[in-house]
Amino acid sequence: MGSDTIPLLTPYKMGNFDLSHRIVLAPLTRQRSFNSIPQQHAILYYSQRASKGGLLIAEATGVSDTAQGYPNTPGIWTKEQVEAWKPIVDAVHEKGGVFFCQIWHVGRVSNYEFQPNGQPPISCTDKPVAPQVRANGIDVAKFAPPRRLATEEIPLIVNNFRVAARNAIEAGFDGVEIHGAHGYLIDQFLKDQVNDRTDKYGGSLENRCRFALEIVEAIVNEIGADKVGIRLSPYANYMESGDSNPDALGLYMVNSLNKFGILYCHVVEPRMVKVGEKVETPHNLLPMRNAFRGTFIVAEGYNREEGNKAISSGYADLVAYGRVFLANPDLPRSLSYMVRKMLQLI
Repeated sequence: MGSDTIPLLTPYKMGNFDLSHRIVLAPLTRQRSFNSIPQQHAILYYSQRASKGGLLIAEATGVSDTAQGYPNTPGIWTKEQVEAWKPIVDAVHEKGGVFFCQIWHVGRVSNYEFQPNGQPPISCTDKPVAPQVRANGIDVAKFAPPRRLATEEIPLIVNNFRVAARNAIEAGFDGVEIHGAHGYLIDQFLKDQVNDRTDKYGGSLENRCRFALEIVEAIVNEIGADKVGIRLSPYANYMESGDSNPDALGLYMVNSLNKFGILYCHVVEPRMVKVGEKVETPHNLLPMRNAFRGTFIVAEGYNREEGNKAISSGYADLVAYGRVFLANPDLPRSLSYMVRKMLQLI
């Protein structure tokens, strides 16, 4: 028996990419990109977590100056930002890693201080998010009432995503992951708890998914479907973005994504309804997994045993890890070493 019998350590062909293992670095917001410009210390952070044939997904990266909702998160809408990303991407490639840039817009999860000229944040709605206790359990985040986007403005936001994807490729990234999860702008359009529009972007499931799919189509046309992934969280209720029928939402989205032939779909487990909070649930991602024709990545709350089971059972192709990857920068190698030591004791 060798480490190649451990499911998480088996190779996988993801489109044009030959991955040496199934462990993915999840996108983790770091808030260390001063003035929205990636800093040199990110070279160390990402290169430490890079491995030959390992997939890394960069922290959420803003597509425009209205996309920000947290201090010091990176952007990719200016030439300066693109140039700042280049040595970081190069460092990952020098280690043999595959690097995707997660592109996002926070929508209403923002306030005046993060918006150009102190304007209101934008969303599909004018309903504000209630104050939220931050992850430290102490501080409270407050959000400004958003401005509802006019129908004719929405193509401009779609174009922001398209340009951001093009910029990511210019910076050297292997592809992009569209952030359509966790209560941010795309998720705000998707979820009926938030989306109260009466135009072609609201109401029916098809209409609520239109914005997300227009973004996917624009990016596929710009950089190619083989370089595009998306992250979804149909079951989550982050930032007051829940949905009355997440099963239908998830299935409609993956079936629609199949029409574009994108590389992967990265989905948050139903048990993670809110940040850091596991719950018992009758739902699972198997229907989405079975319907989607590309690579299927699962995330949130996985330990080693659960990750191995997800791969061996066919529930997922890849498993994304966050906290454990933060604590163990060489996670794939550490797991391989641990397995070898365990086998020596048998």
